[in-house]
Amino acid sequence: MRPLHPLRWIAGPMLMAILATWLLTVPLKVFGLQLPEPVWALAPLFAWAVIRPSILAPFAVLAMGLALDQLWGGAIGQWPVALLIAYGAIFAARPGLVGQSRPIMWAWYAFACALALGAAWLIGLMDAGGRPQVVGMVWQYLATLLAYPFADYLIERFEDADVRFR
Repeated sequence: MRPLHPLRWIAGPMLMAILATWLLTVPLKVFGLQLPEPVWALAPLFAWAVIRPSILAPFAVLAMGLALDQLWGGAIGQWPVALLIAYGAIFAARPGLVGQSRPIMWAWYAFACALALGAAWLIGLMDAGGRPQVVGMVWQYLATLLAYPFADYLIERFEDADVRFR
């Protein structure tokens, strides 16, 4: 059994998500296509909403959102608001999520991704005055869905360390 420590459960996954997002923004084209840019911040966000390791999680979500705003050049506050909306929705559904099977959790993760990306799209619509590209957002959504194993790993790791789940 590993002791719970905020650096292990909050800072580590947050930095990994920011680094993974940063690495995938490299303008590399394969067969004329650019690599997808998943919103890696949604994986630890989902895990934190389900396992609730600390009161620091919403602040980490805010920091990841601000990092995404800076990285992608969006309006300041677009991604923090979108991510906090998804965090709040999953946190509210948390009592029904604990102990569910992986396919059910993946479906809830897909819901969180759709909620966050939809909110970011609406904020981008209001900010730019024009409609953001829907096809790019759909590809980003599909790429973000593939990040679920990272969220599942964080959930499993926390359950092993916390005696409240036994």
